[in-house]
Parts: sequence; structure tokens; C-alpha cells
Amino acid sequence: MIPLLRSLIAGFSLLALAWAPLPAQRTTPAPAPVGVRPIDWPALAEETTRIMAGYLKIDTSNLPGNELAGALYLKDVLEREGIEAQILDTAALGTGRANIYARIKGNGSKKAIALVHHIDVVPATPSFWTVPPFSGEIRDGFLWGRGALDMKGHGIVQLMAMIALKRSGVPLNRDIVFIGNADEELGSTGAVVFVRDHPELIRDVEYLLTEKTLNDVRDGKLVHFSIGVAEKRTFWQRLTVQGVPSHGSMPTKQNPVPRLVAAVHRLATFETPLEVTPGVERYFRDIARTYDEPQRSWLSDVRRALDDSTARAWILDNSTWNAYLRVTIAPTVLAGSNKTNVIPPEASAEVDVRILPHHNRDSVLAMLKRVVNDTAVHFTTLIEPKAPLESPLESPVVRAIERAALERRPDLFVTTPLLNGATDRPTYQAAGILTYAVDPFLVDVAEDRMGVHGNNERISLENIGFGVKYLYDILRYVQ
Repeated sequence: MIPLLRSLIAGFSLLALAWAPLPAQRTTPAPAPVGVRPIDWPALAEETTRIMAGYLKIDTSNLPGNELAGALYLKDVLEREGIEAQILDTAALGTGRANIYARIKGNGSKKAIALVHHIDVVPATPSFWTVPPFSGEIRDGFLWGRGALDMKGHGIVQLMAMIALKRSGVPLNRDIVFIGNADEELGSTGAVVFVRDHPELIRDVEYLLTEKTLNDVRDGKLVHFSIGVAEKRTFWQRLTVQGVPSHGSMPTKQNPVPRLVAAVHRLATFETPLEVTPGVERYFRDIARTYDEPQRSWLSDVRRALDDSTARAWILDNSTWNAYLRVTIAPTVLAGSNKTNVIPPEASAEVDVRILPHHNRDSVLAMLKRVVNDTAVHFTTLIEPKAPLESPLESPVVRAIERAALERRPDLFVTTPLLNGATDRPTYQAAGILTYAVDPFLVDVAEDRMGVHGNNERISLENIGFGVKYLYDILRYVQ
């Protein structure tokens, strides 16, 4: 199998050729400092693939998690490289669960940078997969397995980039910290416990790299690289209306269902105010160059465009962009009677509310109640929003990512889409660390959407080689 892997991976540094021809002129990477040992990148890509396959074979589905087994696997890899690793928080997180922490030392002239991933994955149903989801099988030029994209594959690329820096002897001004957390998929408990119980381990950490942003690859063509500077915040609500139970054949005004439905309808049809955050404004300005007129002008100045009815309608017709620009309200769960002919004593609905990074939760809740305008509708918060997360658009990390990306494709650009979902980043940001999301892979958007939390999650062997070299360069340039 290894010769096959070598032949598949040998050209990983030219990965972008798989999507679009590279321009003849390319920027020249900075020469390695004197004394730095050369790296056999194809061999490292093979090694990374082998280690990633072993990691994917460990079932860390959440629930129950079983992250301890994954953490022990990572600890073994690290300690074979002479890097001490600590298994942490097994008591606080429960049986079979754990976080892992390791560090390689720099000269201390600058504060540390952390690489963070989550060990847990969402469950997989084997009958819907082409290969067993925890086989770590290599087939058709891909490594298959739950977590290949979200986010065990990313974690191994982080690990091997750090190991490559140690092996090559690159002078480090910053310590590099490696963290694997439990329970990101269900509640971020692993990150919360780690930050709460081990502040001394991250006190000197200035920057952090983790998920989730996507380099934009569409129909096999790389459009742009991405940096995640901000994410929206989850603020789930349950609406409850009390009533009087009775027989469905004799409806009464005390039926809670119509009142609840009216409240849900008001929320679902309410147009929340439009707001443009700094990262989103840059994103639209950056991508404008990929459009023709008049859309190019609209995106170049999105604040002005939103005042124009035609431009606004076109922008908001894109559901992703619409979510970038406002609080979103999505009713998702309805509960009433358990029998068609019974008017229930209570009816409830659950609503997925996502607020912008800077929003105050009390102000948003007050807005929701004003829209419903019915004191009989009781609101219960199911998930409190995490700490606000909006990192600077200009920093050494941003410059390092831009440099590494544009060395690979100087004809393209790097931009800052907003994450509409949620990650562990706010927990670390609240601890005083500036966090950024970086995507080490070039995966087609359609492939990512199919695999992440879906069936047949996989990562190409070329992408594995690309990712470890890309992160290696980012870490080298941020020194």
C-alpha cells in the first residue's frame, strides 16, 4: 500500500492543479533559516495519512464520546517524538472522556500559539456508508472515515505540522501548544472544563488556530482562501403556551395550539434588522471581483447596497449571506397533543435563534418578545449564547495565513466569511486568546456539505499532504 500512497501523494504540493491551472508566475516562499533540516514532504504526507487512518479507526462518536481512547492514541504519537503530552480532565468529564495537551518550546521572545481540535465526532450509520465509517480505509485516492473533515483529520494535520517544525529545527519565537478537546459536538464541555481548570496552561497563549471556515472550492475550482475571524452565537428558545385540555370535537378558546402557531408565525415572518460586521464587510468587498456588474458594485459597498431595494433583494436571496447580515430565527420543533382528538393542556415550539457576534442577549430576547406580543407565550432559553467572538482583521496570524495562501495561488485572495454555526472558539476567546479559523484543505463545498455530519465523509490523499505543508508554513511565518 505504501508505494501506492507515495505515487498518489507525490504531487501534493501542486494540489491546486486538480481544480484550475496555476498561473505561470508564483511567489517564492521564504528560504528556510540556516541550519534547518530539509523535510521529505511526500514521505511526511504518507506518514500523516497512516497516523490519520489510525485516529479515524477509533470510534469517538458523541454520545458517548470515548475521547480518552483518541487522546491516548495522540499521546503515543507525541511521545514517540519526544514531546510530553498530558491526558487531562478524565474525572471532570466522566468515564471514557478526556482532553489532551502538549507543547513544544520556542525561545520565549513572543507569546505562544495554540492548535486546537475536537476529538469527538457525530455518530454515523454504517448502512448508509460505502465503507465502514470507522475503518480508516484508503480507497480511490481518499481516506474515508467519520471525522476525516470534522475534525480529526484537521487535528492530525495540526499535530504533524507541529512535529515537522520540531524535526526540521525551525527556530521558534513562540511555543506551539497542541490541544484536543472532548465534547465539542454536543456542548463544548471539554473546552469549558479545560479553560476553567487549567488556566496556567494557556496563560501565555496569544493566538489560537482551529475550525471552522472553508476555502471556497466550487465545481473543482478554487475561488478563494478563507480566514475565520468571527462566528454567530446560538441562542435557542422554547415558546410555551398553557391551555385547558378537552375533546377535539368541541374546540374551545383555551386551546393553546392556535395561540402558539400565531406566535411562531410572527417570529418566522419577522424581518430582523440588517447589520454589517467588519469581517462581513471585508468578505463582500473581497468577493466582489468575482462578479460582473451591477453585482460587483453592490458587493464592493454592501452597506450602500442594502439601501437599494433591487440590490438588497439579490443579496438576501442567498441564505448564507442573509444569515451573515442579521439575527436569524428558525422554528424547528413543534409539540402539542399526542392524539388528534385531544386538545392538549400545553403546546410548545423550539426556535433556533442565531445572533451576531456583538449582540446583547437581553436585547435580542426583548426583541423576540415584542414581535410575539403575547404575554401568554412564555420564553425559556435552551442554550445561552457563548462569549462574543470577533478577532482583529489585521494581526500576525492573518498575515501568516495570507502569505502561505498567496504563495500557493498569487492570482487569488484571502477573505473573512462569517461562521453561521458554532465552535469551541468563544470559550478560548473569553480567556483572552485571539482565535482564528483556518481551513488546511481544498475540499469542494459540495463534498464538505455531503460529508460533514453526513455519509461517506472522506479526505483526499492529496489534501492531506497539502494541509500539513500549508499549516507548517503558517506556523513558520507567524514566528
